[in-house]
Amino acid sequence: MIERVIKGIPAAPGVAIGKVLVLDREDFRVNKRKLDDKSLSKEIKRFRGALLKTKKEILEIKQKISAEMGLEHGEIFSAHILVLEDTMLIDDVIGKIKNEKINAEYIFLEVLKKYIRTFAKLDDEYIRERLSDISDVGKRILRNLLGTTSHALSNLKEEVIVISGDLSPSDTATMHRKNVIGFATDIGGRTSHTAIMAKSLEIPAVVGLETITREVEPGDVIIIDGSNGEVIIRPEKETIKKYESLKLKFKKFESNLTKFKHLPCQTIDGRRVVLAANIELPEEATSAVTHGAEGIGLFRTEYFYMNRKDLPTEEEQFHAYKTVAQKMVSHPVIIRTLDLGGDKFLSQLEIPHEMNPYLGWRAIRFCLARQDVFKVQLRAILRASAYGNLKMMYPMISGVEELIQANQVLESVKEELKKEKISFNKDIEVGAMIEIPSAALTSNILAREVDFFSIGTNDLIQYALAVDRANEKIAYLYEPAHPAVLKLIKTIIDNAHEAGIWVGMCGEMAGDIILTVLLLGLGLDEFSTSPIILPEVKRIIRSMEYFKAKKIAVKALSLSTAKEVENLAKKSLEDLKIKV
Repeated sequence: MIERVIKGIPAAPGVAIGKVLVLDREDFRVNKRKLDDKSLSKEIKRFRGALLKTKKEILEIKQKISAEMGLEHGEIFSAHILVLEDTMLIDDVIGKIKNEKINAEYIFLEVLKKYIRTFAKLDDEYIRERLSDISDVGKRILRNLLGTTSHALSNLKEEVIVISGDLSPSDTATMHRKNVIGFATDIGGRTSHTAIMAKSLEIPAVVGLETITREVEPGDVIIIDGSNGEVIIRPEKETIKKYESLKLKFKKFESNLTKFKHLPCQTIDGRRVVLAANIELPEEATSAVTHGAEGIGLFRTEYFYMNRKDLPTEEEQFHAYKTVAQKMVSHPVIIRTLDLGGDKFLSQLEIPHEMNPYLGWRAIRFCLARQDVFKVQLRAILRASAYGNLKMMYPMISGVEELIQANQVLESVKEELKKEKISFNKDIEVGAMIEIPSAALTSNILAREVDFFSIGTNDLIQYALAVDRANEKIAYLYEPAHPAVLKLIKTIIDNAHEAGIWVGMCGEMAGDIILTVLLLGLGLDEFSTSPIILPEVKRIIRSMEYFKAKKIAVKALSLSTAKEVENLAKKSLEDLKIKV
């Protein structure tokens, strides 16, 4: 077979070489067998045995994930158990085995297909979301009926590179970190959930490849070049040799970066900036500390609410926030309040299906409408603030009215806690995420109501440029260095500093090392990105003089295209003898 290179979108740096495990392409060959009357009870018993075995497997996985990643992630599998206990489905299968006298796996597959077809047609968002649970459990039952082995990510016995159409949060939650050495997906962009998780797991990854699931076969050897966004299928010996060498160089490069871990993040001429980490799970705080983070610049909290049938309790959230606050000792931890909507849905909260979910009922809009949910989270955050340096910020602020209303809700919760004599930091710092052009353009007004800004570039870029950041077909239009984006960032920073508040950036742009010097020159006070990127950002900042970075930023703001800005930024790194 001829070596082939497919170009995608770089999601997480590094090189992985290994055999392929293809998800989403499991075809079951089920033969139809006629049964005699004597065999019926035995066949029904075999079916019930497969159900019990499947339930045992799922409970073991649930226990393992709960122990390794927390109870909230183990709850992902509660929905799977409910499918196994669905008496309507079970009775349907047993009834058909008796009446049609056909083998269990054939009948079960027919019933499963009928359920999936029926549910797929329904308008109910919750039922449609459960299709993936039904499909996953169905495959497990069929494997147990057929006696075939599972390729579940949680049960890997050897190192593999995972290839999939996409990876859901539950896929990544069950991923065995030691044996998944890289992954590649058909869909996704630089800021998709898959890309963000790849960085968190420190696994080389490429997304937005469009056809990768059709190009490879299970067992194929491939190379993932996460730094350049390339996948090499069935590489020749010389190519493997070349990338083995690159892999060693990358590991050496990463090792050399560790010397920056305990050094202050400041320029040669003394400009000090804060380097913080973005996390989704409390367990990731350890990685943040390991990579030299001076705090958590973004703790995404919506993952407490996903892949479960109930809402997280105040106590559950309190313990998670408290754990991270204590782990980071005196370093700040900025908790973003609930940011559901867009590409993150939750059916039990009755978030409607929308034509344009990124522009819809989400984030702070949802929280202000559902203050019952919002107040539970605010209580948990405030209670945890007594145990560390916690701050909080509101997502998707579009105007000052939302900010004032959110602060009023916060003050009402503070009053509740005072009456209950529950300890909390009465002076907790409150910030706003600036990720909508309207917020950027009125940031001088918003700055009067908060203690800090955090620029959410993932959304700011897509809203400013009208580019769906998860759509690989128009990924080329998603340009962080676009002059319009730079001018919005400059406006935000200037307005904040004039009002006497600091500005951080927690979007993926903060981890784009090509743009580090430029962002430094624009006056950014805090960079918050995936832990794995932190040492390299620090290396660049420590190699630079602030007055030179400011000159580069002024020059960039005069340019006409993103390409010109990128070339200028790359030249600045070349002058520092830094390769990217």
